[in-house]
Amino acid sequence: MSFFTPKTGPTPDPAPKHTVDPALQPWVEKYRPKTIDEVSAQEHTVAVLRKTLTSTNLSHMLFYGPPGTGKTSTILALARQLFGPDNFRNRVLELNASDERGISIVREKIKNFARQTPRAQAVASDGKSYPCPPYKIIILDEADSMTQDAQGALRRIMETYARITRFCLVCNYVTRIIEPLASRCSKFRFTPLDSKSSFSRLSYIATTEHIDANPAVINALISTSSGDLRRAITYLQSASRLSSSTSPPTPILPFDIQEIAGVVPDSVINKFSGILGVEVEDVMDTSDSLQQKKTSFESINKEVKSLMREGYSATQILSQLHDVVVLHPTLTSRQKSLCALVFAEADKALCDGADEELWILEAGLRIHKAVS
Repeated sequence: MSFFTPKTGPTPDPAPKHTVDPALQPWVEKYRPKTIDEVSAQEHTVAVLRKTLTSTNLSHMLFYGPPGTGKTSTILALARQLFGPDNFRNRVLELNASDERGISIVREKIKNFARQTPRAQAVASDGKSYPCPPYKIIILDEADSMTQDAQGALRRIMETYARITRFCLVCNYVTRIIEPLASRCSKFRFTPLDSKSSFSRLSYIATTEHIDANPAVINALISTSSGDLRRAITYLQSASRLSSSTSPPTPILPFDIQEIAGVVPDSVINKFSGILGVEVEDVMDTSDSLQQKKTSFESINKEVKSLMREGYSATQILSQLHDVVVLHPTLTSRQKSLCALVFAEADKALCDGADEELWILEAGLRIHKAVS
């Protein structure tokens, strides 16, 4: 038997903490709210959670609403303000339920974390004082993806360890959370961001990143993202990279935003809707309008073929054409209703895998007939 004498020497320094260069960070993470006061819009939710910071009395919570409205950012910001940077790691467990959705995860990982008694508060390294209440927080992101069995197993854990562990369920569709689980939580509804809040936040990011984004560009970001601030910030970062790829940098235009977002440019949709007889104001002159009165099958078919050759998505074309028709100021309610039926039938056919060109042509001819 051989024995090895361990080498003696100075203890190696601990590995440095992993840090990310801000220049390499996605802007969605870089500009994620650090405190709940930085959360855009959602005034009701922010007001309630702000009182939580003073009382430190937190119930189980259920955040629901469309993507990109600040659900995950809000609970992470709240947890940081409650526990501070040093206690955050051992007091908060964040799980993405779309990846870890089975009952085994609930019985093992979640239950093991929930039953641990939180350690005593450590002095914050940044010199600030934090409430650091005597409980932990488990964040289940995309909880609507959890199986029914997993949600059922979660009920008992939430009750048993409520004294030392609080849960925050984050989801897009609250109807997919079983009622016994939802009834144990305080519900907070996150609404799509209004244009004013989105404009303010996007303008702040553009100014901080030294991007020349005029109001038309910001409005294009807002319209293409449909209240999803995360998507709008991603589009802005992509547009910035595209602009800086040339020397000197090219200015960012609303058309660039629409190209990045994958939507059909307004000029293309306006031209197509004009051929169908749904004229958009301030786009066509009188001669064009008179010409569209004589729209024929050949002209509609030619425009549809052109759209398909450009590679535009049929679903996206129908979606934008739907908005033009429904919001049109001069079409009657009957005309809009007939067009809505056409859009519904075409959408169903496309979802079932029908030919895109044929159904865009079919929808175009029927819309032309409905409005003429």
